[in-house]
Amino acid sequence: MERYQIILAYNGARFLGSQRQANSRTVQGVLETALRKLGWVGSSALMAGRTDTGVHATGQVASFDLGWQHTEEALLRALNANLPSDVAVREVRETSSDFHPRFDATSRCYRYKLFCQPVRDPLREDFAWRLRREFDGDLLREVAPVFIGQHDFLAYGTPPRTGSSTMRIVMKSEWHQHKDEWHYEVQANAFLYRMVRRMVFVQVAVAQGKINLDDIAHSLVGQVEAPLENDLPAGLAPAEGLTLVEVIY
Repeated sequence: MERYQIILAYNGARFLGSQRQANSRTVQGVLETALRKLGWVGSSALMAGRTDTGVHATGQVASFDLGWQHTEEALLRALNANLPSDVAVREVRETSSDFHPRFDATSRCYRYKLFCQPVRDPLREDFAWRLRREFDGDLLREVAPVFIGQHDFLAYGTPPRTGSSTMRIVMKSEWHQHKDEWHYEVQANAFLYRMVRRMVFVQVAVAQGKINLDDIAHSLVGQVEAPLENDLPAGLAPAEGLTLVEVIY
């Protein structure tokens, strides 16, 4: 019985998130179904982290123990043959018996895409946030670095366990323009629940002149007891624009 580490890509549109839930279609659920067809008898595949309903991935990491008598390439083909069309295994490799995709990770990288257009775009809106109101791209670039460093992100999400720390270390936070799209790249040692979507939402609020940079800076100093008690507007960027790109070990 060996432990395998795999990299998953999926279109999150028809998944109720990544984490297994009773009577709901999830990424973990379909992965475990595929594994059982290959003789897996485990109780739970391990995942690097959970993604919300509608969130995509190109670099989600999972692991499982399996008595597999063939090559890693054969396992990759077998898994993909048994997975639905909106999820795929990109890589398979044997790893150490104590590897844990969540607890061994040192950081995670996400990408968020948005564009501004008055008319809906059915071919893009499953993978990007369409803004109807114009925004200042220079302000997006200016506000992003404010998040870099160690801060209290209580105003941007909730911790995985009640009462656990909301301090996080952001190593990368930057916007890049790609034709008419803007891509946000963010890397941190860990993320709070819905943290990236909240960060995108308030940055867009700055770029649209609704709040200023000082409001963002104040929200990170650990003096804010709850999101509703600061000057940030309530809301989240839509899930469809978000992709988990990489988990780093």
